[in-house]
Amino acid sequence: MKLNVFAIGDIVGKPGRNILKDKLKGFIDREDIHFCIANGENAAAGAGITEDIATELFSYGIDVITTGDHVWDKKEVLHALETNKSILRPGNYSPLAIGKGYIVKKSRHGEPMGVINLLGRVFMKPIDCPFRAVDEILKSVSREANVIFVDMHGEATSEKMAMGRYLDGRVSAVFGTHTHVPTADEQILPKGTAFISDLGMTGPHESILGRKIECVLKAVLTQMPTRFDVAENDVRINGIKVVVDSQTGKAEGIKRVEIREGN
Repeated sequence: MKLNVFAIGDIVGKPGRNILKDKLKGFIDREDIHFCIANGENAAAGAGITEDIATELFSYGIDVITTGDHVWDKKEVLHALETNKSILRPGNYSPLAIGKGYIVKKSRHGEPMGVINLLGRVFMKPIDCPFRAVDEILKSVSREANVIFVDMHGEATSEKMAMGRYLDGRVSAVFGTHTHVPTADEQILPKGTAFISDLGMTGPHESILGRKIECVLKAVLTQMPTRFDVAENDVRINGIKVVVDSQTGKAEGIKRVEIREGN
């Protein structure tokens, strides 16, 4: 069976949540999406996520929420990570950290779908090696699911590309998040893994990475602490649609998706 999977780039604040509320279910129906993954680490006012916001996002049709280096920004997330297995934190945090970095969950047609969340180390705060971590995680996930998607949340394009090549043929797709800028390098790697360096951002694009332009410029020009308020205009959904063979776990197609408010 061919499975259609939609992966959504970093959701930024209320504008990002609102466009998902308005547009996601329609897209899922039109494109016959069987499974939906979204990075939600900026969904709460641009930094972090709460249990209530996660519940809201699930109600729009998202199956699994991944995160990144901002996962701990809201204390309310701790209970959610303990109780809801569909909210992930990067799997290469300490094994003593609350939550898990992977899940196997059934698609709309009942196929087991593996999702793994990782965090890069280049230009980021210290964290355990994502390459060694994913090797350990795959020992469990690959026994339960043929179709496996990996969110590699990282700053450096090279590190995300390295993860794609490292996992080529071992997972169905590796997609990057974190930079909020969609890349144009979507491809099927030689052994059948779909890859893109960054999905982009679901939120206000008349901005600097989702924040009000004047706030960011003030910080850059004055070098003083500045509140980075979430912007409001030109809201878009960025992501990818991946077609996967459910038996082999190989990707057969990858396409960038951009949905605007007027679409």
